[in-house]
Amino acid sequence: MLTRTTIMLDEPAREAARELALSYRCSTSEGIRRAILRQRDAVLGIPPAQREQRVRTLERLFELFEGHDAEDEIRRLKDQDEGS
Repeated sequence: MLTRTTIMLDEPAREAARELALSYRCSTSEGIRRAILRQRDAVLGIPPAQREQRVRTLERLFELFEGHDAEDEIRRLKDQDEGS
């Protein structure tokens, strides 16, 4: 659900919002929204659901690469690049 909120920005904050919007390639209001979400994540950490998804993803990667010899793989790829 979207809710309209009005905020008052002084000139430095307004310029910062414009710079963010240019960097994000979006509207100023979208830039402000993204900045708020990123600030929340920086202060409070990532939401629990997102953290759980990251943990599941890492666990799956550990399963996929279990028993994999990274040094052997790198050596094999270097040999292929050198034409051996």
